[in-house]
Amino acid sequence: MKELVIISGKGGTGKTTLTASFAALAKNAVVADCDVDAADLHLLLHPEIRYREEFKSGLTAVIDQEKCIKCGKCREVCRFDAVGQDYHIDKLACEGCSVCFHLCPEHAIDMRENVCGEWYRSSTKYGPMVHAKLNAAEENSGKLVAIVRQQAKKLAEEQQKSLLLIDGSPGIGCPVISSIAGTNLVLVVTEPSLSGKHDLQRVAELTAHFHIPTAVCVNKSNINQAITDQIKAYCAEQEISFVGEIPYNPVVVKALIQRTPLVEFSQGNTAQTLKQVWQQLEQQLNSSKSEG
Repeated sequence: MKELVIISGKGGTGKTTLTASFAALAKNAVVADCDVDAADLHLLLHPEIRYREEFKSGLTAVIDQEKCIKCGKCREVCRFDAVGQDYHIDKLACEGCSVCFHLCPEHAIDMRENVCGEWYRSSTKYGPMVHAKLNAAEENSGKLVAIVRQQAKKLAEEQQKSLLLIDGSPGIGCPVISSIAGTNLVLVVTEPSLSGKHDLQRVAELTAHFHIPTAVCVNKSNINQAITDQIKAYCAEQEISFVGEIPYNPVVVKALIQRTPLVEFSQGNTAQTLKQVWQQLEQQLNSSKSEG
């Protein structure tokens, strides 16, 4: 089984739009949405949830009001000011450090695991999908990404799928590292803007650090051809595979409004270019398989 991860240096480059079309083009694949902080691949693939499970991570203090004698020790030692005047814990302020738990003379404080979101196994018309939802203001998205990848791998092995297609997160933080570690190929989707070019370079440095084969695609390439050419030159200089330019086309917006992958909504030039990009990615994945 091979793993292909689609990421971007910044948000808004069209990463998920491309991933949805790749899901429609792929054969014998499991799809995983690892952009858990802002999951939206489900809007285009319409998964039917078959199994769901709570995602728990981190601890929050809870004061038993019947045991509490309001001695003030917990408020005294809490450096995050999470203990209110009424001796209730502010969940948003509590960092789960457990100092109050250990120092409470009446043992009136418990540390309870946080329910931070959910992860799902689902079915789509394009095959199985594993995805998740991280609740607002919750942390540890890197851990949730690891769970989604683990469950997607398990599902792919159970159903004998040959490809794991992963929609990763933008940027270079923990969720991205958790998405790309140990994969066969990373596709970086960028756009022809100064911020897009800069953030592409940061992502390329990250994938190089982990020695992961990397390909680059410029989306909306014709909105600034000069920067597109600069990105192509950078890829040539760094010996990064450049797999295509996808021009801006209003038909993409129409496809998104209809919540349909572009390659199913249209057979025009942009959709054909996207199919060519997919063919190049398949070739690179097959090549890595033979070399392995």
